[in-house]
Amino acid sequence: MELENQVIIVTGGASGIGREACLALAKKGADLIVADFNLAGAEAVAGEVQALGRKAHAFKVDVSKADEVKALVDFAVERLGTLNGMFNNAGIGLVKPFLEMEPADYLKVIEVDQHSVYYGLLYGARKMVELGVKGAFVNTASIYGSVAARGSFNYNAAKAAVVSMSRSGALELAEHGIRVVGVAPGFIDTPILGDDPAAKAPLAIQHMHNRLIQPEKVASVVAFLFTDAASAVNGSTVAVDDGFLSFKV
Repeated sequence: MELENQVIIVTGGASGIGREACLALAKKGADLIVADFNLAGAEAVAGEVQALGRKAHAFKVDVSKADEVKALVDFAVERLGTLNGMFNNAGIGLVKPFLEMEPADYLKVIEVDQHSVYYGLLYGARKMVELGVKGAFVNTASIYGSVAARGSFNYNAAKAAVVSMSRSGALELAEHGIRVVGVAPGFIDTPILGDDPAAKAPLAIQHMHNRLIQPEKVASVVAFLFTDAASAVNGSTVAVDDGFLSFKV
């Protein structure tokens, strides 16, 4: 119970990595704000957290809107009394060849995947400093923050920015005792990939074990990064990629 009574916000908490992170954090004792644009999904996950004996509240948020992220941070403190951590996890993808990618296609992904991390860091850190909390942030980057993928110019740019913001945020906030870390998942087995094994196979073989990564594997790393045991991990982005960035088949 390394995180007992700590309050942590998880964005994109209704499904996938976010849902598994909520459960992993709760098992370590954390109380959760489950934030998502899908309120019904967030409420369901909050119920799962409560079933584990922890406090949890759902909050509907559009993370691309600065005022809504600020309201999320304020809500966490109003309901649970403090803020110890924030998992800036919400994200989307929109695949198109670069020459067909209109500015609106680019900005939609940038606003959700990149700007939301800035908003979370800004308003979350301001609240922590106000409360005198030496907290931690974990930001979801991607293997595509380090390498390019066809059709993902927008996503590549956003996730590379998350890697950089994790470094810069750690430097800026160190004097306040606040850590900032990134995680870079590989190909994760979530519904977003669909149900066709033939479509998943080319992704799976890019991992050392020739299989997709289960979301709970990422969640366990995220939960660890919020604990004191990870206090020396700061500013870096931890790859949870089963070797994707280390080799090419």
